[in-house]
Amino acid sequence: MRLIKTSSLPFLFLFLLILPIIGTAQQRKPNVLFIFADDQRADALGINGNPYIQTPTIDQLGREGSRFSNAYVMGGVHGAICMSSRAMLFSGKNLYKVHDQLSGEHTMTMSFASAGYRTFGTGKWHNEKEMFEASFQEAKNVYLGGMADHYDLPLRDYGADGKLGEPTQKGYSTEQFAQAAVDFIKDHGKRNTDQPFFCYVAFTAPHDPYSPEANYINFYPDGTLPLPGNYMPYHPFEFDQLTVRDENLTGWPRKPEVIQMILSDYYALVTHLDTQIAKILNALKETGQYDNTIIVYAADNGLAAGSHGLLGKQSLYEHSSKVPLIIKGPGVPQDQELDAFAYIHDLYPTLADLAGIPDPQDIDGISLVPVIKGEQDGVRDALYTSYKHTVRAVRNKKYKLIRYPERDYTQLFDLENDPLEIHNLAELSEYQDKKAEMLQLMQQWQEAFQDKIKLTADVIKPMGYDPDTLVRTPDRWQPEYTLKRYFEVKDK
Repeated sequence: MRLIKTSSLPFLFLFLLILPIIGTAQQRKPNVLFIFADDQRADALGINGNPYIQTPTIDQLGREGSRFSNAYVMGGVHGAICMSSRAMLFSGKNLYKVHDQLSGEHTMTMSFASAGYRTFGTGKWHNEKEMFEASFQEAKNVYLGGMADHYDLPLRDYGADGKLGEPTQKGYSTEQFAQAAVDFIKDHGKRNTDQPFFCYVAFTAPHDPYSPEANYINFYPDGTLPLPGNYMPYHPFEFDQLTVRDENLTGWPRKPEVIQMILSDYYALVTHLDTQIAKILNALKETGQYDNTIIVYAADNGLAAGSHGLLGKQSLYEHSSKVPLIIKGPGVPQDQELDAFAYIHDLYPTLADLAGIPDPQDIDGISLVPVIKGEQDGVRDALYTSYKHTVRAVRNKKYKLIRYPERDYTQLFDLENDPLEIHNLAELSEYQDKKAEMLQLMQQWQEAFQDKIKLTADVIKPMGYDPDTLVRTPDRWQPEYTLKRYFEVKDK
């Protein structure tokens, strides 16, 4: 039997005293703060290489964590891409499993609640109301719907029955959502509990209408921002409804000065959003919860904003399907840029993995944690996207093929040398083998996802169109600011 020296007893006593504290710290699960922007293209961030936009808070998050340069939404089944995107995010399933509905799914926050998390939601919910109520224990300032006036959003809170009450207007949406998150985080800090939280903050910015908060109007003066490198006055061919949703904001041709106006408003929405995110992060820091919180910053889809003669997200070009994705927190390396292919619906299993809760079952998303920790280069070697029945795309590290079944038309881009997707290689003789190879890859992914759309439709429609016949009207959500700016002035 080994004897313990008397001189060691004080140290042994101290170790035994702090052992429970060490054990508690090791077992304490991290909080999760999930910040979701609406319609933010991946390059509308300073840290993603944009020297014109001011996003210091999000940029700092990127430096403190890992960011994915090839994160995508898989697509949508109609013009409201965000409905499909959010259904995929919360279910962890691909587009062909959920389309745009969550009913009957076991959602991401349900899994965290089952693991003992306190769940809270604020902001936009563009799926079924009942599924929000089933997915969150607490809620404040919730908006049920898609496009809406940022100044006049109908916001709902939970009642005593745990159901969303009647809507009321409270003020500018970005600030209302941020304040709800701040209040929740401060309340959680006051509880001084080991129970972790999952806080979901879904902003409606920078989705149109392009009406920045009053103090941010003219933050980027008109004409000071350069046009996108792939700006075009018209999309070169018709492939779907060219007057859908966002596309109505200005006429044809897309005048350079109007695109610059749109960018001024769009960037102002993002910069204001950045200031409100700073308030949320400061609440974490002030309450001592920042270091033990996994923070995700992402968006539901991208936006054209003048690229390829388009304004919206109803296409499969990079600007519309690629999204920003930053993950920061315990176990995540700092200032790391990763080029692995990621889908929005990978975030469900990724967060479960990082938080140490049971792996979700019957999902299609794949945990990105092995990539984040440097154990793997990626979780897939190609990526497939789709829009309605009219467009399909597949890409690998170098090439991207876009197919328009109803037009029997194909685009092939070398993304390494042509990231703006300007030069179509599909008809060049020297690229026919590559075109065939990428088309075969598309068919393989189609089969894997059980996508039944024929890559050449039975009836082929014309690609040509007359822009002078396109009629646009303002939708009912446009406030006075955008009506005067985009519908009464520049089209005279």
